[in-house]
Amino acid sequence: MTTNNRYLADEYHGRINRVMDHIERHLDRSFTLEQLADIANFSKFHFSRIFWAMTGETPFGFLMRIRLEKAASLLLMNPKESISEIAYLCGYSSLPVFSRNFKSHFNISASEWRSKFLDNPDGLASFHSNNHQTNRNPGQTDRKRNQTGLSSASYFSQQYEPLKWRTNMELNKGVEIKEFPKTTIAYVRHTGPYKGNEKLFEKLYGDLFSWAGPRNLTNQPDLKTFNVYHDDPGVTNEEKLRLSVGLNVPPDTKVDGQIGKMDLDGGKYVVARFELSPMDYEKAWGWLFGEWFPSSGFQPADGPCFEMCGDKVDEDLHKVDICVPVKSM
Repeated sequence: MTTNNRYLADEYHGRINRVMDHIERHLDRSFTLEQLADIANFSKFHFSRIFWAMTGETPFGFLMRIRLEKAASLLLMNPKESISEIAYLCGYSSLPVFSRNFKSHFNISASEWRSKFLDNPDGLASFHSNNHQTNRNPGQTDRKRNQTGLSSASYFSQQYEPLKWRTNMELNKGVEIKEFPKTTIAYVRHTGPYKGNEKLFEKLYGDLFSWAGPRNLTNQPDLKTFNVYHDDPGVTNEEKLRLSVGLNVPPDTKVDGQIGKMDLDGGKYVVARFELSPMDYEKAWGWLFGEWFPSSGFQPADGPCFEMCGDKVDEDLHKVDICVPVKSM
């Protein structure tokens, strides 16, 4: 592919990513094809065909799938909320329509989905710990990530196996509840499987820093890198899994092509700091969700969940802040 053709392909991907980001942040809203086409800066007469060609689904097929997958996660994350309340949060004004679509998509009713998992005596903690199996180095160094990463809406796995986390948490250097400011990040997006694909992460971060370096964005005194996982791999087919690898940038930063820009919402977060080797991430996530959360008086809130990567401690260990939005039980 020539340089010019590559630029054009990146530009198309960037425009489609903007539409997907907008839909994800406003799932409770209704959209017209013309509104979505305007966001992508494509003609409404061609937008749907372009979206389908690049994603394998129509814009409204994507919207429906994301709404249902978010609802599936929220049903577990918010056991005290009614199914109708969750349906409304995910953009459904009619409970019968939501129920019919949910069963069609998952081959199980919403109430059966919830009871199937939450009636298990090990509860939510096992979902969390079983679903976070990560393995990578942060920062500008090489990165590696398992498919079962975190979701911006939830942290559950459909593949349930009871696990008890009794990990030596000398790796943990502190846990605090704090207000996290809204943070703008520039990102590179990948859609598809990423389990254990070290070369994929090297490429994504290589692309990101190749763009950021000439713009003097890698010399920020407060530079942080982020992994944001948009989908629950226990719910979403791996071919549709989306991840964004990014770094913090000023809000007015101009982006184009494959480089996108989004805000990580501010609010109350649990911030757990660790010093981790590549093999320790699973233990850290397991301890946070399997041991800390059940005795904390908090539960995960709907919103982005991410890791902020800090400096190296030595050749093998990195400082990592695991950040999860929280609300009171």
